[in-house]
Amino acid sequence: MDLCQLVVGELVTNAGKYAPGPALMDLRVEDGMIEIAVWDSDPVLPEAKAADAGRIGQHGLEIVKAVTHSLDAHPTPVGKRITARLPLTDDSIPRAAAIS
Repeated sequence: MDLCQLVVGELVTNAGKYAPGPALMDLRVEDGMIEIAVWDSDPVLPEAKAADAGRIGQHGLEIVKAVTHSLDAHPTPVGKRITARLPLTDDSIPRAAAIS
């Protein structure tokens, strides 16, 4: 549950920080995974920056990629939708997700 809260917090915070308009969040449980989807009105797809221990801030997407099973970002007719998936059980170790 802690990882789910972390991912929700990062995705919703980014939507509020970078999108000029509204944002929506959808949570679903499917096939033993929790799916966290956040839509916002900013059409720019996120890009994880190269790891840099000296950089202050802007590590959220790196963290989300590291703790999720998968992470997808897709343009929508107005903005974008970012979907992260986490296993419901702790015995599934998340692999680093490649954003696509």
